[in-house]
Amino acid sequence: MANPIKRGESGSQVSSWNPTASNTSTYTSLFNPYGLILRKTITSTGTVSIPDGVTFVYAICVGGGGVGNYTAGGRGGGGAGGVAWGFTIAAPSCVVGAGGTTGTGGYTRYGNIIAGYGANNGQPILGGASGGGNGTLNGSTNYWGIPGGVTGTTTSVNAGNGSSGGGGFISTGVGVSGGNGGNGISGGGGGSSTVSASQNVVAGNGGNGLAGGGGGGSVNSTITNGNIGGNGGTGFNIATGVITTGGIGSIVTLGNGGAGGGGAGTAGNGGNASGSVGGVGGLGGGGGGGGATGGNGGNGIIYLYW
Repeated sequence: MANPIKRGESGSQVSSWNPTASNTSTYTSLFNPYGLILRKTITSTGTVSIPDGVTFVYAICVGGGGVGNYTAGGRGGGGAGGVAWGFTIAAPSCVVGAGGTTGTGGYTRYGNIIAGYGANNGQPILGGASGGGNGTLNGSTNYWGIPGGVTGTTTSVNAGNGSSGGGGFISTGVGVSGGNGGNGISGGGGGSSTVSASQNVVAGNGGNGLAGGGGGGSVNSTITNGNIGGNGGTGFNIATGVITTGGIGSIVTLGNGGAGGGGAGTAGNGGNASGSVGGVGGLGGGGGGGGATGGNGGNGIIYLYW
């Protein structure tokens, strides 16, 4: 068989290779793998109807995002859900991870493609990003063994980048803002800032990725200054190629402090924080914002192409 790829073209730009007998498309797209067509987006666990004759499909799976932290002194944002992709035998059922409500999100699986969850205080798995909640979590190594970013430290408050970003550093020092979550395929959660001083207290922003991490929350309950929550990280809509936006952090002068915006998902924007309540993560794995009440992580999603 002659090679269908011409000089100067890549396999992702040209698609005359047919993974199933039912696909005769030569559709070309900047966003669709191998020129295949997006046939289904799945947002809940259950059965999957695949047409007769379709034996292999290309799946992109996104795990549920982690909830924003709400423990005293550590109100960091939740990490984004993991993302995994590849060809798999067409399966009659799937698992779609729910966004975290008390900690980590849930994993997502279709066939042999598994995407891990975003974290909060628990260690993420399979490419899920860490939360900035306790300032000690690195991003997870992903499905193909690419390492995640490291968490922020006292000398480098912003977390490292990687397959999934690390959690931003939690600041307790005067004049030091919470660290930003690391960027990656999955964005890490922003770190919180908990300081009692005559100054604004500023939390870190969530990291950017296909799904973004939640922004951190801030606490300064004794001084009438701005407690400024971090913004959620941006995401990328896999189906349309449009950038999804993270939620905006809130500013509170006293009390429980400002909360972080929810991280954007692959299929929806993150929610804005409200007072001391963190914003929810966007559909498709966005991390929840940190706050006195942490925002829930965004639910996972599956994209199927053939």
